[in-house]
Amino acid sequence: MTSTASSGTDARSFPEDFVWGAATAAYQIEGAAAEDGRGRSVWDTFSHTPGKIHRDDNGDIACDSYHRYREDVALLAELGLTAYRFSISWPRVQPGGSGPVNQKGLDYYRALVDELAEHAIAPVPTLFHWDLPQELQDAGGWTRRDTAERFGEFAEIVGAALGDQVRRVITLNEPQVVAHLGHRVGLHAPGLSDPVAAAAATHHLLLAHARATEALRHTLRPGSQVGITLNLHPVLPAGDASVLGDALAVADAEVNGLFLEPVLRGRYPDRARAELLPAPALVRDGDLAAIGAPIDFLGVNYYSPIYLRHGDPADLRAHEATTTLAPGAVVEYRPPELTRTAMGWLVDPDALHVLLVRLGSDAPGLPLYVTENGCAAIDYVSPEGIVDDRERISYLHGHLDACARAIGDGVPLRGYFVWSLLDNFEWAYGYQQRFGIVFVDFATGRRTPKQSARFYAAVAAANALAPLP
Repeated sequence: MTSTASSGTDARSFPEDFVWGAATAAYQIEGAAAEDGRGRSVWDTFSHTPGKIHRDDNGDIACDSYHRYREDVALLAELGLTAYRFSISWPRVQPGGSGPVNQKGLDYYRALVDELAEHAIAPVPTLFHWDLPQELQDAGGWTRRDTAERFGEFAEIVGAALGDQVRRVITLNEPQVVAHLGHRVGLHAPGLSDPVAAAAATHHLLLAHARATEALRHTLRPGSQVGITLNLHPVLPAGDASVLGDALAVADAEVNGLFLEPVLRGRYPDRARAELLPAPALVRDGDLAAIGAPIDFLGVNYYSPIYLRHGDPADLRAHEATTTLAPGAVVEYRPPELTRTAMGWLVDPDALHVLLVRLGSDAPGLPLYVTENGCAAIDYVSPEGIVDDRERISYLHGHLDACARAIGDGVPLRGYFVWSLLDNFEWAYGYQQRFGIVFVDFATGRRTPKQSARFYAAVAAANALAPLP
């Protein structure tokens, strides 16, 4: 059964085999930063650099999931979810990014996978969610081709160790963020502000995906699936698109196409400006063919769209901001009728529908998963022990409705992973922003499911989305 258009009091049904999951990332939740042989990552270094993170927070303890993983799996089971997307910390498994394996690190992930199996929850590991081993960074990190080769070796280690239990693996999470925020503007680890380094990182991250895919094809059991997760933002016109010239196409190429086209087409986008593209000398024969080798699914991380309109960057009006996404008389616009999350991000479920339909057209038949979608909110536990996060419930309802509509339009959307299972270390925002459907008291580690967790569990149990009361 697939979803159909509904109105009034009707519910939207999802396919019978639709995957309901939640997502996390290693550095954001695990803690145990110096335990059991784990090496340092770029995020350990960056978060311990004064002034880089809100209130100088760090991930040394985070949610302490390294010690409390059984409790977290029990939460997933209580919510009735069928899949758990987590990431594997490269420096926990291979402290220096190459060379000897840290068996205790592998044992931790094996124990996590086994615990999930005990509760009939499918593990969906991501091999790289930004925590590059610091030793590799010291040697040049993603600006060097060698890092991609080392990542292929890491993928082979993980595939051999967990392949008997794992059926779906994601190579990279949001490589665009690593290249742009980490290497071009310096807001994320490793904190570089170097456009040449960012362009090199772009190619080597994509090459790392290719090398990991090759390694996983050899180590996972037949029938296992390999994909990549990209953060995608629909670039939409606010008003008359004709006055924007080629601005929409340029912005879309740079925001989305820079990683999407190499993965789907084996080429870099023609409309992207030259300074964002890797130097020709970095792209060797066979690279793009390897990067564009078929994947089994595409992970889609969606939070908000980008609106552009004609305007003077030197004379901004209300709800306008300057943009580096397109040259000329173009500004970014934030429609005032759209609400915003605690992060200031636009809430626009319709744009998710637009994105999914576009992907369904651009890559016909390729299975899609929403691998992250969620919102930050100002949450607190009431004296009665309740976290009434109705803003998040509204957000999730709208975006799940967009997913159902896309399925009804023929998009091969196979699953949805809410971001995030837990409140966690939110990168440069530290512990200021809460994305979880489970509230975490960071002083004690105590977990309290929010009302949004109950809502999400009900949707998963019914495999359908009912109208909000």
